[in-house]
Amino acid sequence: MDNPTEITLQDCDTVTQTLLTNNAYTIMDNIEGENKFGTAPVRDAYFAMTSTKLTSDLNNVNTFIQKNQYPAPMNALRSEWGAVGNLRFLVSSIGSVTPAASANSADVYNIFCVGMEAYACVEQDGYSASFIYRPPIYDGPLALNASVGYKFAEVPRITNDLFIINLRATKRF
Repeated sequence: MDNPTEITLQDCDTVTQTLLTNNAYTIMDNIEGENKFGTAPVRDAYFAMTSTKLTSDLNNVNTFIQKNQYPAPMNALRSEWGAVGNLRFLVSSIGSVTPAASANSADVYNIFCVGMEAYACVEQDGYSASFIYRPPIYDGPLALNASVGYKFAEVPRITNDLFIINLRATKRF
């Protein structure tokens, strides 16, 4: 047996219970059930952010609802994969992974579960992000001196540690 193990319904329930006990508000409102074949209502939910490599494991969790099974899938975020209980999973190819960190040296995937106002972005000096594009001009030999960039003076901050839980899981083989 490995430690940690793959994600389970009990893991999701424990995270939800902990966030509720810590008085964390849910981020997404429920999606009410409709009389449509193959759909299920979706509860008020916290976000759970993870790697795209865990999508097949999420599909195997008991009671998992895929985004296309929501009564109104247009109420889901583009990166949303689905929901288990009160957790709605957002996936990204740059999700956090700790290589060879389990007891059996398997990769451990960090699933950051957050409630509302768990973190924020503080803008400094009243300055917000700006995207800069300078088109090519005709003073070089081939007019190849275009540039693209961005600048910002912001600081991401955790505003309440009790509203963030790192659920760690390995991948099924």
